[in-house]
Amino acid sequence: MYWCHLFRGHLSKKVSSTLQLPYPSILRGLGVSFYFIFLHNSLMNILQKIFKDHFEEMIYLQHPRDSVIENVQKMIHCGDPSFGGAMYICPSCGNFKYVPFRCHSRFCPTCGNMYSIDRTTSMSFKIIHVQHRHCVFTIARELRPLFLKDRSLLNCLFSAVNSVISRMFHKDNKSELFTPGFICVLHTFGRDLKWNPHIHCLVSEGGVGNSLRWRHKKHFNYRLLRDSFQTALLNELHSRIGDSFKKLKASVYADHQNGFYVRAMPNKCNPSQVIKYIGRYLGRPVIATSRIDSYDGDLVTFHYNRHEDEKLVTETIPVLDFMARLTQHIPEKHFKMIRYYGIYARHRISDRYLRRAISKEKHKILLSFNRWRDSILHSFGYDPLKCPACGTTMLFLELYFNHKPVPLHELYEKVMRKHRCRSPASSFLP
Repeated sequence: MYWCHLFRGHLSKKVSSTLQLPYPSILRGLGVSFYFIFLHNSLMNILQKIFKDHFEEMIYLQHPRDSVIENVQKMIHCGDPSFGGAMYICPSCGNFKYVPFRCHSRFCPTCGNMYSIDRTTSMSFKIIHVQHRHCVFTIARELRPLFLKDRSLLNCLFSAVNSVISRMFHKDNKSELFTPGFICVLHTFGRDLKWNPHIHCLVSEGGVGNSLRWRHKKHFNYRLLRDSFQTALLNELHSRIGDSFKKLKASVYADHQNGFYVRAMPNKCNPSQVIKYIGRYLGRPVIATSRIDSYDGDLVTFHYNRHEDEKLVTETIPVLDFMARLTQHIPEKHFKMIRYYGIYARHRISDRYLRRAISKEKHKILLSFNRWRDSILHSFGYDPLKCPACGTTMLFLELYFNHKPVPLHELYEKVMRKHRCRSPASSFLP
């Protein structure tokens, strides 16, 4: 959760040294009343500290992928004011507020949650007002290492699910070719943070045929889903890997004669609850900081509820092993973890008809969620641009972007030199 820590007119020596700030006497000498905002639960959350402490060691021993290095570096510096941000001013009382940039990495627990919120609202914008079903497609344990070794094979999971669901609906009426709307989200992690690729799929309980008539579908053939998904996925892998996959393919068929596990039971996923429901599974970070119980420099302790029986499990592992578990789930750059199919796919003629199923009021609400100020306000109950002193909406003043750290006090000094002689109420109004 975001927490706001406000410092007015003074900072402790500890905070000052951390942020490359001068001592409070210098700040008071500027003759300015200021506010400095962090959207952190602390100056540096526990995950940032873990990776900052052992980043070089991770590079040297684990030889991570380029996408891992990029996302970890972003996460470490997320919210660091020395890397840039925006300066705001209150037109009533003249107070300043500096809001640092975020990293926007899905690996970051803070930005990952915001990404999940944004994607959830974007998804809900597409969803039509019908009942949906949440399905989960899992794979055999023996196949998991293949996807870890060659991440391009993860595309096979999406194509297999697409073919299976499309086939199930087409079987209802082959001449009509009924097409549902479904959205697939790839998860590569289980609750224990180990490698476990699977697909969460939100499927409309009905579809549109060639006549553009909507047909409801309440019965999902569970056995068909299991067998079809197994066959489709193994055939996809065989075509990609080649004949070297034949032996493993035969053993998987022998060990899983009832197909792969697919959960497609009816659930409370009606239109009024769908936004909240899918938000739990959409683009969320691998682990929330609240699940990390302790870190002593060498060991990390975290907890989770075991999927089989919901029993609370606490696990303590070496810090490098913990980092490896997390970073293995960082996708390759530009790899799409969320994909839309059927009537929810892009560039379809039917897309213009879907918009009619969503009320104008809902359009306005959903669009407002995607503005950063409104996102924070609706999600965390805090208005980041409200002056803490007088409650007036603060105005944008200047933007700072640097590729190298710059002391924060230099930014305040620059603003004061530029604006200290002006009347606060008249100088900053547009």
